[in-house]
Amino acid sequence: MSRLTLALDIMGGDHGPHIILPAAKKALQSFPDLYLVLCGPASLISAWRSKQTQAIASRIDISDCSQSVAMDESPLQAFRQKKDSSMRRMIDLVQNNQADACVSAGNTGALLTMAFYVLKTLPGIQRPALISKVPTTEHGKVYLLDLGANVNCDSEILFQYALMGSVLAQQVEGIAKPRVALLNVGVEDIKGNDQVKQTARLLADCPSINYLGFVEGNDIFSQKADVIVTDGFVGNIALKSWEGLANSVIQEIKNVSQQSWVYKILAGIALPLLRGIYAKMKPDQYNGASLIGLRGIVVKSHGNASSEAFLYAIRQAIKEVEMQVPTKIKDKIEAVLMERHT
Repeated sequence: MSRLTLALDIMGGDHGPHIILPAAKKALQSFPDLYLVLCGPASLISAWRSKQTQAIASRIDISDCSQSVAMDESPLQAFRQKKDSSMRRMIDLVQNNQADACVSAGNTGALLTMAFYVLKTLPGIQRPALISKVPTTEHGKVYLLDLGANVNCDSEILFQYALMGSVLAQQVEGIAKPRVALLNVGVEDIKGNDQVKQTARLLADCPSINYLGFVEGNDIFSQKADVIVTDGFVGNIALKSWEGLANSVIQEIKNVSQQSWVYKILAGIALPLLRGIYAKMKPDQYNGASLIGLRGIVVKSHGNASSEAFLYAIRQAIKEVEMQVPTKIKDKIEAVLMERHT
C-alpha cells in the first residue's frame, strides 16, 4: 500500500477520544504506510501524541478544531454554525485532497448533511446511501443499504443504490457478479408497493446488474444475495433489530450461565461453540457504514463503538481508498447511462 492519509473526527461518538485515539494507534501499528490527521483540540491530541513512539508520532498530523458536534444537535444547525468542528474539518480535508478518506462516530444526521453539501454527489447519483455488511450463514456477508441516509426513496434512487451496492461488493469483497435483491414483504411479483415494483422492473432491464428478485426480511442472513436494497426507513430498522438481537442473545447466554453450578458446567462445555457464534455475530466487526455516492470516501462508525469496532471502520475506509470505490461507482453509472440511451 502506498502512502494513504485518513482524517479522523476524534470528538465524535459517545466516548470520543477515549476510544478513537487507541483505535488510531492500532491502525498505525497495523498499516506502516498509513498517515492520520486527527481533528480535534490540539492540546489534547498533542499530549497524547507525545506519549507515542517516534514511528507512530511521525505519522500523525493535528488539525486544531475549536468546535465539536453534539450527538443530539440539529444537522442543519451543525452544518451552518459548526464550520470549525472536528467533523466538518475532516470532511473539508477530503474535499481539499488533503486526506483520502475520513471516519467519524459522530452525529449521523450532521455527518450526512455536511458530507452531502461539501463533497457533493457523483454525476448521475441523486442521493448518497449508508451501506454496511451484516453476517450470513456459513461465515458469509451481505451488504445492506440504505441504512438511514434517506427514509423516502423513489424507484430511481433505489435503482442507483443497487448499482452502488453492486460496485462496493465487487471491489471490496472481490465478487465478480454480486447478486442483488430487493427487500420486500414477499418474493412473488405481485407483492410490494408501487415503488418496489417499479424498481424491480428497472433492475430487471439493466444487464449491468445481476438482479435476483425479491427477498424477505428473514432472507437477509441467508446468503441468498450479496447486496440487498431497501429505503433508509426499513434498512435502519432491520440493522438495529439485528444488532439488538445479537447483543440480547449474547447477554442471555451470559445470564443463564450464572444461574447455577449445573449451567456453569454446561456453559463451560459449550464455551468453544459459544465463542465461535459470538465471534461471528458480534456487531463490532461489522462496524463502519460507508456513505457511498459522494465524490469522496466517508465512513460512519457507530456512536457507541468500542475501540476495536472503530478500528474496523478505519479498515473499511482503507479498503475503499485502495479499491478507488468512488471512481468505480462513477464509471459504473456512466456505463449504465450509456446503456439506457442506446
